[in-house]
Amino acid sequence: MSAAMTERTDVVVIGAGGGGAVLGLALAQKGIKAQVLEQASGPPGGLRGEILQPNGQQILHRLGLLDKLPADATRPVRYFHFCRVGGERLCTVDYGMLPPPHNRALVTLPNVAHHAILKALESRAPGSLRYGATFKRLLREGNRVVGVEVECDSKAMTVSAKLVVGADGALSKVRDALGIAAKLHMYPEGYLIAILERPKEMEEARYFVGKKTILGAFPAAGDKAYLFYMIPAGSMQQIKDAGIEALRKRWLAIDPTLEPMAKSLVDWKQTAYMPTGRVKAKTWVADGAVLIGDAAHAINPHASQGRMQAMVDAMALADLVPRWLERNDWSASSLAEYERVRRPQVNMLQKLADEQVFFWNTGNPFLGYLRDRVFKGMDRNKRLSYRVLATTAGFRSEPPFGLLDRLMIAGFMPDPHADRLPADAAAREA
Repeated sequence: MSAAMTERTDVVVIGAGGGGAVLGLALAQKGIKAQVLEQASGPPGGLRGEILQPNGQQILHRLGLLDKLPADATRPVRYFHFCRVGGERLCTVDYGMLPPPHNRALVTLPNVAHHAILKALESRAPGSLRYGATFKRLLREGNRVVGVEVECDSKAMTVSAKLVVGADGALSKVRDALGIAAKLHMYPEGYLIAILERPKEMEEARYFVGKKTILGAFPAAGDKAYLFYMIPAGSMQQIKDAGIEALRKRWLAIDPTLEPMAKSLVDWKQTAYMPTGRVKAKTWVADGAVLIGDAAHAINPHASQGRMQAMVDAMALADLVPRWLERNDWSASSLAEYERVRRPQVNMLQKLADEQVFFWNTGNPFLGYLRDRVFKGMDRNKRLSYRVLATTAGFRSEPPFGLLDRLMIAGFMPDPHADRLPADAAAREA
């Protein structure tokens, strides 16, 4: 290996995923020098589509990108119907309850938003995004982190920085190098994802729940649709071995009306597997370093906020960096302001996702009965339905339900305010 190259910057970001790329762009727009180092050889590929929740849309709007997403690669969806396996509708979540303009979910074709962010970053700050950069170690002066060493094209490179940001995912090497204790829990279920042909009449999303069964079907742009199907972790190869026809039969047993979509699955290249896990890091900050996104707090996709929360982390951090630059204070006690701002919402969403995993995936008939009562209660209770939606949309930092709310939405107690939007909705609309 040849002699190390050395660069200097204000902020170095390890990882150009959903959080790292947003952070790089947000800092560039503020005129702050940053380097974003990504291990992959280029922008992401693959089948991963995305549901941009309203808080994610707000961030893209703030970055000047929302209106620049290609119209032929995005699709707004207003209604999400939750159904029992077999087809019976349990409730409908109406994004139209939220105040405009961000009162729809936005379903994108694979990697559309991410590519737009990366392109904007390269345009705004040429040379600030480097692919093929493998993290090796942290640079320190005493206890303080002052940069990183990476390997690029078989060459060592050091980047000295006032702040190092670990945005390198649930298995974060930066987190390990910082010595931050973290609990990684892999769930016993993952998801088979497929991009299929969309029937013309499919304008709204459907989500099926049943005994150890979850299947979702979302309309996407053009003639495409996404289908995601819960399977045991690590069972993708077994499903492939059983054959496409066997998988189609599974889907049609859940909902026979999916037949046109199911028939369009003709090649395993139309599918991908997504494992699910949760990360709880003891702290997100150290002297001269912070963690964002999955490196700090991977979330089960039940909460619909995993990638969105990485983006929110990035924007919160970008808003704080100018203050730290002015004070030239990169101590853990100073950087802890970021964690104080972000922890409450993330902790709530992790807990909520775990509750949903417990109830939605249950094989227990009684718990399944309670789950279905709660879904049906959402159709009858405007106040609590709005709270659930606002949480999913990323607008709440507190749980949607208290104990009495749970009894009310399950129909065990009357709710005198069931037809009223809660106070936070009124304030948002005002």
